[in-house]
Amino acid sequence: MEGIITAFRGSPRVKSRTQMLVEVKGVQSKEKAEKLVGKTVSWNTPGKKGNVIKGKILAVHGRNGIVRAKFETGMPGQCLGTKVKIE
Repeated sequence: MEGIITAFRGSPRVKSRTQMLVEVKGVQSKEKAEKLVGKTVSWNTPGKKGNVIKGKILAVHGRNGIVRAKFETGMPGQCLGTKVKIE
């Protein structure tokens, strides 16, 4: 299953670098998104090394199928708009 990182979680002044909002393809309701809570998320870093940053889906964000994921380390700004794998 794939998703797209849409934003950092946070207020207009303070952002959380480890928590991201992820839009999952094919999920448009809160009920479907609740089934994804607890699954792992992985993002491949660009470049020659190709490191993987892993995280976990914590909760549903809103009622349109967007979920909140917490990653191991802080995420760079270049991750916005890129794909993640959900297992």
